[in-house]
Amino acid sequence: MIFEPITENSIELAMEIINSNPTYNILENGNPLRSIKEVRSEFLNTISDSFLIIQENKHIGIIDFLKNNHKDNHPWIGLLMIKGDYHSLGYGKKAYTAFEDKLKQQKFNNVRIGVLQKNLNALEFWKSRGFKFYCNSDWRGKVVDCFEKQLM
Repeated sequence: MIFEPITENSIELAMEIINSNPTYNILENGNPLRSIKEVRSEFLNTISDSFLIIQENKHIGIIDFLKNNHKDNHPWIGLLMIKGDYHSLGYGKKAYTAFEDKLKQQKFNNVRIGVLQKNLNALEFWKSRGFKFYCNSDWRGKVVDCFEKQLM
């Protein structure tokens, strides 16, 4: 599994992956599709590190990572999304496991994630990866369940 930084040259690939998940987009912002401007704003910033996930020369997903959230001084996964064509094939599990290994190599002790309460598949996914619920929070006017996993 390869994690390639998202750049201006690959932003359209990122948009293709985002827009292959209209159900999530509706949950997140009420629209099935995201504009190139929205995708640029989310993945080409100085706050988080955003990567295309590549498996066997295919762009299968995106992961967005915040090394230190200024609100709580913890690392956060902002998003792990697998392209719609590749759902239910185990790519999400493989991608997260490979990314977790990368975090452990970089000596991160833990990682957090916020999951929209209505995103039942994601809630189950993160629980099955060993994440433990610790609180609810508000994000862009929506309630999210916050989870944490100890890595070391």
